[in-house]
Amino acid sequence: MGLVADDIGPVLARDQFLRGESVEAAVRNPILNSWQRSLSLGLSPDGCELPFVQDLDIEGRLARAAGPVMDRLRERFAGRSVNVCLADGRGAVLQRRFGEASMAGRLPAIQTVPGFVFDERFAGTNGIGLALAERRLIHVYGAEHFAERSQANACSAIPVRDPLSGRIEGVLCLGYPHTDVDVALDIVIGKAAGAIEQRLLDQSSARERSLLQAYLDIRRRLPAADGRPVGPVTSGLDRRDRMILEERATELISAAQRAAVEVALPSGRRVTLVSRPVTSSSGVEGVVVEAVVPSADTLLTTPTEIATAAPSPTAPAPLTDARSPAHAVATAYPPGTAARTSGTPDGTPDCTGSGGLVLVGEAGVGKYAVAARRRLELLSEASTRIGTTLDVSRTARELAEMAVPRLADFVTIDLPEAVLRGDEPTDPTRDLHRTVVHGIRDDCPFYPEGERVHLQPTTPQLRCLTTGRTVLEPELRSATGWIAQSRVNAQRILAHNVHSLITVPLLARGIALGIASFYRARDPAPFGDDDRSLAQELATRAAICIDNARRYTREHAMVLALQHSLLPQGFPEQNAVEVAHRYMPAESGVGGDWFDVIPLSSARVALVVGDVVGHGLHAAATMGRLRTAARNFAELDLPPDEVLIHLDNLVGRLDREECGDDPFSGMTGIIGATCLYVIYDPTSQRCVMARAGHCPPALVLPDGTVTFPDLPAGPPLGLGGLPFETAEFHLPEGSQLVLYTDGLIEDRDRDFDTALEQLRRALAHPNRPPEETCRAVVEAVVPEHPADDIALLVARTHTLDPHRVATWDLPADPALVSTVRAAVARRLAAWGLDEICFDIELLLSELVTNAVRYGSGPIQVRLLYDRTLTCEVSDTSSTAPHLRHAATTDEGGRGLFLVARLSQAWGTRYTAEGKVIWAECALEMPSGKAGEAAGPALDPFASLGSFDDIPAI
Repeated sequence: MGLVADDIGPVLARDQFLRGESVEAAVRNPILNSWQRSLSLGLSPDGCELPFVQDLDIEGRLARAAGPVMDRLRERFAGRSVNVCLADGRGAVLQRRFGEASMAGRLPAIQTVPGFVFDERFAGTNGIGLALAERRLIHVYGAEHFAERSQANACSAIPVRDPLSGRIEGVLCLGYPHTDVDVALDIVIGKAAGAIEQRLLDQSSARERSLLQAYLDIRRRLPAADGRPVGPVTSGLDRRDRMILEERATELISAAQRAAVEVALPSGRRVTLVSRPVTSSSGVEGVVVEAVVPSADTLLTTPTEIATAAPSPTAPAPLTDARSPAHAVATAYPPGTAARTSGTPDGTPDCTGSGGLVLVGEAGVGKYAVAARRRLELLSEASTRIGTTLDVSRTARELAEMAVPRLADFVTIDLPEAVLRGDEPTDPTRDLHRTVVHGIRDDCPFYPEGERVHLQPTTPQLRCLTTGRTVLEPELRSATGWIAQSRVNAQRILAHNVHSLITVPLLARGIALGIASFYRARDPAPFGDDDRSLAQELATRAAICIDNARRYTREHAMVLALQHSLLPQGFPEQNAVEVAHRYMPAESGVGGDWFDVIPLSSARVALVVGDVVGHGLHAAATMGRLRTAARNFAELDLPPDEVLIHLDNLVGRLDREECGDDPFSGMTGIIGATCLYVIYDPTSQRCVMARAGHCPPALVLPDGTVTFPDLPAGPPLGLGGLPFETAEFHLPEGSQLVLYTDGLIEDRDRDFDTALEQLRRALAHPNRPPEETCRAVVEAVVPEHPADDIALLVARTHTLDPHRVATWDLPADPALVSTVRAAVARRLAAWGLDEICFDIELLLSELVTNAVRYGSGPIQVRLLYDRTLTCEVSDTSSTAPHLRHAATTDEGGRGLFLVARLSQAWGTRYTAEGKVIWAECALEMPSGKAGEAAGPALDPFASLGSFDDIPAI
């Protein structure tokens, strides 16, 4: 866009921008951001006046390093309309070269004379100013320039950095007609900037070589009898020892003073490092570090007045970092003074032994080396400290804690609401929330945590989000874009001495998940490119961890929602037990724990608790299948051991179906499952239970006695071929059955017996409602950080009043059917159920007749008056009746059909003595819409209203 004269796209876009219209889709982000900054600075396209400065370092190290490279560029572009320019870190032009010599006479002074400042604050959008703002290779074509005078030109500019400090020393810029754009220019200008940087590095190497020569000259002038060698130290030291010594020597050089440090090496030896200032013949000041390796275990000693003196503020701190394999005790000497130790006139400790030169260098270079090592240590530590949990907010806070105070003094992190929920953000610039505020002071001058953040387009945060690039603002006082967000807040931030900012987009898989902003306050030096690279590296690592946590949060929420949808949403009404329950997912993920309460025939109830091994979606789905299967098997009125047999077969079949015949298919199948199945009968107060590898229940008697019955364990579900055994217990009314999964009592930080004892104490309280029992168990027994799911089911037993149970024992004689009908009618009348007497008599007549004709005696008839009226007829035969539709010509076959029509449910239950045929009849007429659907009202006069209000005659 804007590369040739015929393309007027940038011209129109620039005009629209100046009119206040939106041009985001037509202009490159760096150019648009520069235009916005230029307007916020109060610049106008025809009024960009450039300042002229005279304090140019024309003979400085940058100019000396760039001179030959500039000459080579002039030769390269000879005869072409190319303007080669070198500017310093302020944007002030130091040197110019022209491919065509006549250009010097045709161009205006600002394009030929050194000294004009092209900083963006004065010149608006241009090559030099934008390269300093973006701190990378940039291009500006034609109308993309903010000033009118530059509309016909194009330029490419690249920063030139000091290879040691990483600081931008200047800018190399190529100006040319916008019709001469060529991608090869990027290669040329990149190599030229690299050559200048290499020459800057060579200058530093030359300075160090001069320091080394000065040191050697001094050593040669010393008496040969002093016993201290000149060469590098190699006396029996391995690579690790030498590396430790070099690290300590670098710190001594960065301190720029006389000092003596005793270093204990991993090998057990002690080495004394001595640093001394040295000056070369050309005036370069540096530091030399020597090592003295004593022949015996000799300690470095100094006079009392030196050892107890207050160290210099720049002295190296005692090296006692616990992470280091060695430690050091340092004695610092004030600058310009000699260490007064016995035996040496120049201040060198009097230690006998071998040694030699360790390191020589300038103090500034030593500081860069120490800073570089600390950056590497910070990155290494960040790899272990960021992302310790799968929590989005916690991971963001770990990034802030990692950066403060070693990189920044304040850190703020803003994340979209979608990321906090676990979703992928559709527009990361909207709905941002301040997630983390962390700094060296509690009164951080920023928006508080939890507040919604609305960003202006000119802020560095929004710029970095829209471009996906890190934005560095070295001087906040001179950066206007962030002040537009809120001048009041900006003044408060500046009042806290915050002066430099790095804002980094949190990018993972190409998706922006938020922003991390790093602020500096205590260190007066502004952030540099090394700091920006470090912040970007930390943010990149944190973004990956945040993305993992976000995806885990989403999947965890999905699995948890599935788990809750598969668990009971409510229990059916029944009078056998009063229940309460708890389900608590593990911290690491949702598992396959489940529970259920299933009403059975004859007022009985089944209590089920199960656990599918593993976590995640597969475990939750398997749990739902097992719970559904358990309900279906319960409908068959099977005893607990037979229900477990059917579940065992089902798990084995599901496992084979999911794994297939190929053991290497990668499908895991069902790793395992456990189950406890309990049936309680309120008429006999008997409890029958069986378990498949599950924890035994706890039985709490009305007097508070807690027992864990010795129930046959049985194998886990899915093994196949092994039997299950049942156990039967008598439970007095008011007893409590406590069923739970192993996550309640199994914890890696707690002994199993200790957990059982805690559970026993929590349950040993008689006459407590199940809800309070659940609460007490959760508070006393549940681990602080559950590693596994926990399902808890508490049921307090009730007994059916004996007066609501009627039983008759009959021989297999058809003549007694009428006698039973009469006795049933009398009992129903005593219970106040006369309105259903006819239906019950007819239903029992069919059941008793069926038992007499097809069963075998003796026969027992029982009525249970609970929420429904249950009619039971039992005999000693195992033959099951079957419902059929009789033809119109059949004389029989309609008995069970009548039973099904007269009852709301009926079925057959097998016992050890035979079978029981039961039928349940509702005691209340349906109401609401169900009654309306049955048809018109039975009372033909119901629509005429009530006559209760007519007075008596």
